[in-house]
Amino acid sequence: MDGVLNDEKVKIMSSKKFILFLFPVLFSWQTATTQNPILFADVPDLSMVRVGKTFYMSSTTMHMSPGVPIMKSRDLINWKIYSYAYDTLADVDAMNLNNGKSTYGRGSWASCIRFYKGRFYVSTFSSTTNKTYIYSTRNMEKGPWKRITFSPAYHDHSLFFDEDGKVYLIYGNGKISLVQLKDDLSGLLEGGINQVVIENASLPAGTNIGLGAEGSQLIKKDGKYYLFNITWPRGGMRTVVIHRADKITGPWEGRIGLQDLGVAQGGLIDMPDGRWFSYLFRDYGSVGRIPYLVPVKWEDGWPLLGVNGKVPEQLDLPASKGLIPGIVASDEFTRRKNERALPLVWQWNHNPDNSLWSVTARKGYLRLTTGRIDTSYVKSKNTLTQRTFGPVCSGMISLDASGMKEGDFAGLSAFQRKFGQVGVKVVNGKKYLFMISAESNTPVELQCIPLSQNQVYLKIDCDFKNKMDKASFFYSPDGENWTAIGGTLKMEYTLMEHFMGYRFGLFNYATQSAGGYADFDFFRISDKITQHE
Repeated sequence: MDGVLNDEKVKIMSSKKFILFLFPVLFSWQTATTQNPILFADVPDLSMVRVGKTFYMSSTTMHMSPGVPIMKSRDLINWKIYSYAYDTLADVDAMNLNNGKSTYGRGSWASCIRFYKGRFYVSTFSSTTNKTYIYSTRNMEKGPWKRITFSPAYHDHSLFFDEDGKVYLIYGNGKISLVQLKDDLSGLLEGGINQVVIENASLPAGTNIGLGAEGSQLIKKDGKYYLFNITWPRGGMRTVVIHRADKITGPWEGRIGLQDLGVAQGGLIDMPDGRWFSYLFRDYGSVGRIPYLVPVKWEDGWPLLGVNGKVPEQLDLPASKGLIPGIVASDEFTRRKNERALPLVWQWNHNPDNSLWSVTARKGYLRLTTGRIDTSYVKSKNTLTQRTFGPVCSGMISLDASGMKEGDFAGLSAFQRKFGQVGVKVVNGKKYLFMISAESNTPVELQCIPLSQNQVYLKIDCDFKNKMDKASFFYSPDGENWTAIGGTLKMEYTLMEHFMGYRFGLFNYATQSAGGYADFDFFRISDKITQHE
């Protein structure tokens, strides 16, 4: 991260100067080849590190399991999920959806990813458990992961390994504090640094602040420390605030780093060719919080973000190949020997009950079996999810309902607090297609249709263009001819309840007796939606 020029960089710079000298009319030869946002999907609270020519990124998925996804890229644009920091954050009722408890909007929050002396470190914290977690491994893709945990939960912290071998967490909201960790990271160092370093980190953005400065990300360059935070002036927009200091304990001086489109919270990353970017995210309606990159110039020891202070629509980086299959992917549920039971694109809503799902009970199918009676979809176990994404996307399943019991409900959902479902329900021994909408906060049956066959195809189309945020629901007897059912769901991103972009959810839960099962033949995802009459 020190930005020291090597021979390769000097050669690149020299060749650029030579080209410009010969062909001055080609001054703008660096042509933008990709667009912001770099990922049109819910990848919030991103943290990045570069190791050689490879970039690694962690993000927040809160109540989902496994948690803290780790993504990998060679160009900052095309990413693939390669790992998770943990399978289960904690074995408690709230994470297990037991005894009426849940941890929506909590779980694990903003993570930090670092690489130090041949080892990767991913730290996070949880208000569910009031603990701080540090996971580490030498092999990001294969593990194993070592876990360290201690109390309390240090809010939106940044893990920092200094050049002298000392390790710190810098954290807080509004007031930013610094604590020094033991060498083995198992907790605070007795007698080590433990102090407030910035009394009011929001101050560069004014005094009328709604969201106090948080989301700390700390780096060191050319002997100076640089701290990134997000704050939100009342009546304004989410804002990047940058502080710098010659010593980690301060004094710190701050300024506004970026105030455009509400793009904020993140840090800095350098490329092998010497260029710098700031990675940030933007709230974009019901699809969630989506990542942006802005170019960075250095002037008088400060990083200058954006193009004339604005977030560019285009970037001089390789073209995006799309989110399929790196971030989301179709799944036929066929598995070869020694292959993962579930690809990494999948996450469960809360901790799953692993005895109640299988991809081997019936070859080529995902089977979801009910294990208890539930009266609420959001409190039911074993909903399997993937991200939705923009500007439009579609999710489709094939469902075999022959194993379902009286009162069972299985199908496909657009999942958030204000969810929508299309699926099969068994009522008085007969099967029906239902479309349920929770747009009004209370689930309402919008349409019910008798079903005369066990296999049915279900589909949800999501339109996020210009924050339209509409989901449409369909069924088909053959997977070819589709009919709309129910009505359009006006999707809405809810903060403290779910705090997550909409997801496609595969579900099966019982309302009368346990033991029934639903078989899903496939899940297919697309970046196109069909225009239906």
